[in-house]
Amino acid sequence: MTAPDLTSTCRGRRRAFGEELRERYNVHGSHPAVRLIMNLPNALTLSRIFFVPLLVVVLLTKFEGRLVLGVSKEIVAAAIFGLASLTDWLDGYVARRRKQVTPLGQMMDPLADKLLTSAAFISLVQMEVAPAWMVAVIIGRELAVTALRSINYSRGVSVPASPMGKTKMVSEVVAILALILGGRQPSGGFFVIGRVALWVAVITAVVSGVDY
Repeated sequence: MTAPDLTSTCRGRRRAFGEELRERYNVHGSHPAVRLIMNLPNALTLSRIFFVPLLVVVLLTKFEGRLVLGVSKEIVAAAIFGLASLTDWLDGYVARRRKQVTPLGQMMDPLADKLLTSAAFISLVQMEVAPAWMVAVIIGRELAVTALRSINYSRGVSVPASPMGKTKMVSEVVAILALILGGRQPSGGFFVIGRVALWVAVITAVVSGVDY
């Protein structure tokens, strides 16, 4: 094969690959690979990762009067975590609706979830609001399941999500929000709700972990 023929063949293959990407992931434009990475669902997932350090700073920094720009730091932290948690639902909804489910998004989404919840729980332990052993059980379960999935993925084996996974996730979100808002007030309603939800999260983490 001559050099011009080889060049023409490579160009044809690149064009065919680009068309395949556009058709499979509903990507339009002259650079489908770039657009594939930077689509809206993936951007939402990435934004959730960016919320993590912001949440930790707000929770652990000792602001004067416990106020951030005139607003209680607990309310600001709860708003940041709530908004970040909302993107977890929104990125999946948009990806399915716009047919933009990508391998990158499927990889980043659970990673972003684990970073967000782990950072929040560790911060709550540092604030002496959540028991360290309960947080250790939840995070330990996440690490163990992630390792198990990685091993099976390398062997070409798919590990389906546990039916209790959604219950665990919802209880974690409720626990974190309630404990942030409840602070160190054991008699407060938010604190009680947070502790109950935390127990549910621990129990579902153990049961679903065994299920895996």
